[in-house]
Amino acid sequence: MTQGEIHYESAYGIALITIDRPAKRNALSGRMCDALHAAWQRFAASDEDRVAILTGGANDVFTAGADLNDPPPRFWEAVPNVGVPVSKPIIAAVAGPVVGGGVTFVAMCDLCVAAENTTFVYPEAKVGITGGVIASIAARIPYKIAMELLLIGDAMEVTRAHQIGLVNRIVPVGEQVAVAKSMARVIAGNAPLVVGTLKDIALKTIPRSPVEEMLLTQRALDRVRHSEDAKEGPLSFREKRKPNFRGR
Repeated sequence: MTQGEIHYESAYGIALITIDRPAKRNALSGRMCDALHAAWQRFAASDEDRVAILTGGANDVFTAGADLNDPPPRFWEAVPNVGVPVSKPIIAAVAGPVVGGGVTFVAMCDLCVAAENTTFVYPEAKVGITGGVIASIAARIPYKIAMELLLIGDAMEVTRAHQIGLVNRIVPVGEQVAVAKSMARVIAGNAPLVVGTLKDIALKTIPRSPVEEMLLTQRALDRVRHSEDAKEGPLSFREKRKPNFRGR
């Protein structure tokens, strides 16, 4: 499946989701975030895919962050476990600059394999805008390190990211996807009920930022707002009949 510059490949229980927009250094447009949202929905609903790998289509950049010429209005919907509930493991396989929203993706993934040339940069304090989702990183790495990353906005080298627990493994450039697939194959061969249960419990153990809580509430309300029942209620009122609600 290809939507915009987002590719979804499925094989051997592993979903490989690739951000592939080399001309714009994988900058995230509104259309790309919509496509990522659809990819997470597909992965969450799949009976075959047990693990997902999120990566970039090149070894020189994972993503340059939001496309400032076409900023995604609902970036949060592209973030796994925020825009789409995902009870299965997700591995980030990154290389080169991981900027802005890319750092959010890595923070919200369950594991991360990073090439030796990886750097993490969160520049929103320097740009003057923020969506706030990244605040949840403070529950995933030490607080003062999170504040350094978010408030100063300078690049963090991959060795530092590994030391603080944002990265699981550092590998030679070009091997990040292969190593992530090796990890994914092990997970895909494990008991899916146990894997899913442990991830769910772990996510409930980690504190959520107020923004994350707000967006989870927004997701629940959007589901009601765009449901068939939401259309049926006003329609039945206009037609002066009892509504036929179907719970969807």
